[in-house]
Amino acid sequence: MKMHLTGAAAALLLLAGVGAVAAQDVVIQPEQDTVIREYVKKQPLASVKVPGVELNIGSALPDTVELHEIPNVKYRYVVVDNRTVLVDPGTRKIIKVYD
Repeated sequence: MKMHLTGAAAALLLLAGVGAVAAQDVVIQPEQDTVIREYVKKQPLASVKVPGVELNIGSALPDTVELHEIPNVKYRYVVVDNRTVLVDPGTRKIIKVYD
């Protein structure tokens, strides 16, 4: 019994690690990063509060948070706690936090 619990716990930790690595593997090219920065600067949003969510790469935002489109970019953005956050709209995971 103890072996099953230990094995199951190890499997869960492994799967959680894989998800975190996948979220961190997103690479934004410098040119695209410049486009994103300029767009969000020109299109400021009101900051929202998202209780219980840490603004870390890989953290998922709840469906209640409205994500905003950036033309010609597959990612979306939102301002949370006065910080612009770039989000993968498919997973709703944070891929970059701009200060």
